[in-house]
Amino acid sequence: MRTVIQRAKNALVSVDGKTISSIGPGLLVLLGVEPADTQEDIEWLAGKISRLRIFADDNGAMNWSIHEIDGEFLVVSQFTLFANTRKGNRPSFLEAAPPDLAEKRYEEFCLQLERESGRNVGRGVFGAHMEISLVNDGPVTIWIDSKKRA
Repeated sequence: MRTVIQRAKNALVSVDGKTISSIGPGLLVLLGVEPADTQEDIEWLAGKISRLRIFADDNGAMNWSIHEIDGEFLVVSQFTLFANTRKGNRPSFLEAAPPDLAEKRYEEFCLQLERESGRNVGRGVFGAHMEISLVNDGPVTIWIDSKKRA
């Protein structure tokens, strides 16, 4: 699993002009799934994101997790995180999981993140053309790949 995490003042996802989910301060998590992803990847990544200390403490240092700020999560599926651009100018997405597997792992990840964090997790609509609005706080953007833990 591969994620791009953005520290947000607020974020929302809409489909066809209708807001599907929105958050105040928290994390927007863009999630890509590959065929080799397992329950172990889901558990490791959800735990890592739930405990990630990237919010400013009272001294302005990135020391607090989403728990200390009483923040929220918004998770949006994004197969394009597995784009392969090695050849030519048109990305290949063959490294991304097929839609049926990706949707299953996406839902499993969201549920695991809820268990890990004790918070509701806002979601996009899997497979839909979505519009994401974000006010990035910082900006702070973090990339995590469950296959590159070392």
